[in-house]
Amino acid sequence: MNAPNPRQSTTNTASVIEQISSQEIFDSHLGGKLSVECTIPLASKRDMSIAYTPGVAEVSRAINAQPELAASHTWASRLVAVVSDGTAVLGLGDIGAAASLPVMEGKSALFRQFGGLNSIPLVLETTDVDEIVETLVRLRPSFGAVNLEDVSAPRCFELERRLIEALDCPVMHDDQHGTAVVVLAALMNALTLTERDIADTRVVVSGAGAAGIAVTEILLGAGAGDVILVDSQGIISREREGLTGVKRDYAERTNREARIGGVEDALRGADVFVGVSSARVPAEHLAGMNERAIVFALSNPTPEVSPEDAARYAEVIATGRSDFPNQINNVLAFPGIFRGALDAGARRITPAMKIAAATAIAELVSPEELAATFVVPSPLDPRVAQQVALAVSRAVEED
Repeated sequence: MNAPNPRQSTTNTASVIEQISSQEIFDSHLGGKLSVECTIPLASKRDMSIAYTPGVAEVSRAINAQPELAASHTWASRLVAVVSDGTAVLGLGDIGAAASLPVMEGKSALFRQFGGLNSIPLVLETTDVDEIVETLVRLRPSFGAVNLEDVSAPRCFELERRLIEALDCPVMHDDQHGTAVVVLAALMNALTLTERDIADTRVVVSGAGAAGIAVTEILLGAGAGDVILVDSQGIISREREGLTGVKRDYAERTNREARIGGVEDALRGADVFVGVSSARVPAEHLAGMNERAIVFALSNPTPEVSPEDAARYAEVIATGRSDFPNQINNVLAFPGIFRGALDAGARRITPAMKIAAATAIAELVSPEELAATFVVPSPLDPRVAQQVALAVSRAVEED
């Protein structure tokens, strides 16, 4: 299959949406977006005897005697559970488990389409971390990995940590790490284009929720010179009182100049702005950034600063939307990360695997293609998941 033109990803989404009626949307979701298909024939009594009783009993007895056979003779080892409590869904917020299910079905469809992995959505009617952990521990024989989705901060940090400790399989909160991986990939190419070294780069991250914390963490792991994290109360610094445990930790590891104030103070002399909150940033605040600035305004549907306004001050601009160049989209990361982890039999998704994924995504933009309007490949590029999976598998082997 020929790869689609990556530059076609800039199709105007607004115009596309205007052409889709509400009735068409509802009709396409009628009955859900997923189905289960049989992989073996069931056309005769012989087929039935093999697939179900009495033949299936032989396989069950064998797994009982050798539990490791479950990995090769069931689908569990290649099945990703997409798990949500519906507390932080897209731009909709806390809408509950049932209302979040269409989103989780869509996520499972993306796993299948882009990663070739089976996936099942599980929405839980509880927001209690203990109950969610207990539920997934009890369900562990049924799946091979967990993709946490749309869980609100700060519970998402504890939930992910607890599940990683409790389960012997890959667990990743995609709202955190999928975003972070693609941000790093886009930044790698943007730094090349603007002739910077990441070790000398100052990054301002606006938003200290799930995505902001993960972006900060992966940038520190990749060797960023300094990161300044800003939340709704201003710059996170060691001098600030009332910080949560998570923010206190990052106050010790970021903001090397001990700056205080708001986002405008943070942006003074910065090279990169990454927006992962809904807070609007006046375009004039970008005027204090260094020349050839990089601006990733990723809030959806409304970026922190409009690309048109940011263009007055920045050389490279990215958003989370498909109607502007350089879409930072999680689908570039999560199908390949999970595919690579499962291919390699990994029990954890490590920082090294995430950085390997980011590098693989960045490398799909050739030096000849690299431009201010093209620093990250299209989410529809079929090469992405394959290359990310290979890079993650290699990282597992080297770990």
